[in-house]
Amino acid sequence: MTAEPKAPGAAAIILFREVDRDDRGLTAHEDVYLRIKILTEEGRKYGDVEIPFLREQGNIVNVHARTILPDGTIANFSGKPFDKLIVKARGLKYMAKTFTLPDVQVGCILEYFYTNDFAEHFLFDSHWILSDELFTRSARFSLNQYENTYHPFHLRWRWNKLPEGTAAPVEAPNHVVTLEASNIPAFQTEDYMPPENEMKSRVDFIYSEDTFEMDPQKYWKKWGKVQNEQLESFIGKRKAMEEAVSTIVLPGDSPELKLRKLYARVQQIRNTSFEEVKTEQEQKRANEKEPDNVEKIWQKQYGSGQELTWLFLALARAAGFEAYGVWVPDRQNYFFLPEMMDGHRLDANVVMVKVGGKDMFFDPGAEFIPFGLLPWVETAVQGMKLDRDGGSWVVTPLPRSSESGIQRKAELKLSETGDLEGKLFVTYTGLEATDRRVAERLADDADRKKFLEEEVHETIPAACEVELANHPDWKGVDPLQAEFGIKVPGWVSGAGRRAFLALGLFSAPEKHLFDHAARVQPIYFQFPFQRSDDISIELPLGWQVSNVPQPQKLDAKAIVYSIEAKKDTSLLHLSRSLDFDVMLLPVENYANLRRIFQIVRTGDEQQVTLQPGGTAAAN
Repeated sequence: MTAEPKAPGAAAIILFREVDRDDRGLTAHEDVYLRIKILTEEGRKYGDVEIPFLREQGNIVNVHARTILPDGTIANFSGKPFDKLIVKARGLKYMAKTFTLPDVQVGCILEYFYTNDFAEHFLFDSHWILSDELFTRSARFSLNQYENTYHPFHLRWRWNKLPEGTAAPVEAPNHVVTLEASNIPAFQTEDYMPPENEMKSRVDFIYSEDTFEMDPQKYWKKWGKVQNEQLESFIGKRKAMEEAVSTIVLPGDSPELKLRKLYARVQQIRNTSFEEVKTEQEQKRANEKEPDNVEKIWQKQYGSGQELTWLFLALARAAGFEAYGVWVPDRQNYFFLPEMMDGHRLDANVVMVKVGGKDMFFDPGAEFIPFGLLPWVETAVQGMKLDRDGGSWVVTPLPRSSESGIQRKAELKLSETGDLEGKLFVTYTGLEATDRRVAERLADDADRKKFLEEEVHETIPAACEVELANHPDWKGVDPLQAEFGIKVPGWVSGAGRRAFLALGLFSAPEKHLFDHAARVQPIYFQFPFQRSDDISIELPLGWQVSNVPQPQKLDAKAIVYSIEAKKDTSLLHLSRSLDFDVMLLPVENYANLRRIFQIVRTGDEQQVTLQPGGTAAAN
């Protein structure tokens, strides 16, 4: 076999894949077997295997692997897999078990097997992912469902984008659910796409302690009443909360000032959700019991992020506000659909407060979130507002682009040899600041310094030198401010007796954005954002600005871009801004989006014409 007609040009394909999930017992586990055919020289890279996993969700064990060479001989993998940290976009971190199979060559077959040993009580994430980055000829899946005589659970399942011709999963008399599929297309990953879980072919299993309700409205009313009872039991310490409020706010404070003070006070309490995970021995030494109500949280001054958000709800009510607890989904990994009737998808909590007839949403249990904002995963989602009648659906707001931005201010000098050198001040606001603080919350100073310097490197489309010059505040909720010394050698190019300076000094992130002619997946941004650059360049003695390009402005309503250069006697001033008020676009809109960013790139590539003086002109 040298090619697969149904996957033309494929470097490798999966001949067979088997996934056997077993939810019985205290811990669930999943056995995975793959058989991969290497078709081209490029396909040899699949001999380097990475099996991603989240440490808190379990571990990869029982790894076995071998290479079957084209002549039929066997080369067994005899090494030991090792753990590797994988950092994805915006600081998202995974672990991976990695190993390399021996003697991988064109025409060989790779075989490997492993067990995903899940953490205890990890029952509520049973699923099969059919899609893979490689075309799959044949695959088989099974689920041995959870059973408990004393505490029975009920199971149902739903599927998404099953391959053409694939029959729905079936349950055998022994309660094992199975599915077989063939000719599963390769999954194409693209930048700025919706959560892969939403786009891949998959089957999700839903467990319930109660029999399943066929009517979504009845299901959610029942679910909402249960959640509301639990919440009221947790926060029902009115007297203790009123006493706490009296130590935080003043009678003459305006409603918004009261809320701000309550919010800030809750954020001062130790948040255990954002601490490094303790070992079992450390937990025993600390001997910290989980608070079972808001009064205990206030007394002990620690709690999980979820508990701190409910504490804020209790304090807001004690201060006289009409406030509600709201369960919302996390849109980082899935898009929530009420008709799925899966309460476990509502896994984050926020507080809705009525202020001056307006609904405001808060999540002080999410570390580093400024007053008035929510973590991006909780924005623009449908959530259940709890009350005694079973609750009602509300939608959390999507922040404006102006609320989350990166502002760069540079004060630079141009040398006779065309180098730019000077100071750069970068201010991250709103969710841009929050993202970076969360990503680096457990890092040391050296790692944080490297993190910020690398980010500046990635914005400049040329080789450069970057050195962090201050100590940013990593623990607050105010804008994150960083100061750098930078040098960009050879930014100005010469032709004859003229020199040319490109306007887009910090344009690298947009330089190749959406430059592919075709697109498969919808376009998805985590939140609207704003970028603004203010650059002052002092010219060498005797240099003159011969010509500046015309200001460019593009107003596409949801996307606004402008760039401008102004000249002075010895100073050149560049300003650039990009406002992006888009979250999700269908793939049909890709051509228009691509045209917009082609205009952006054209604007960034404009050049100022300079006339060097004296010796520099001669050189």
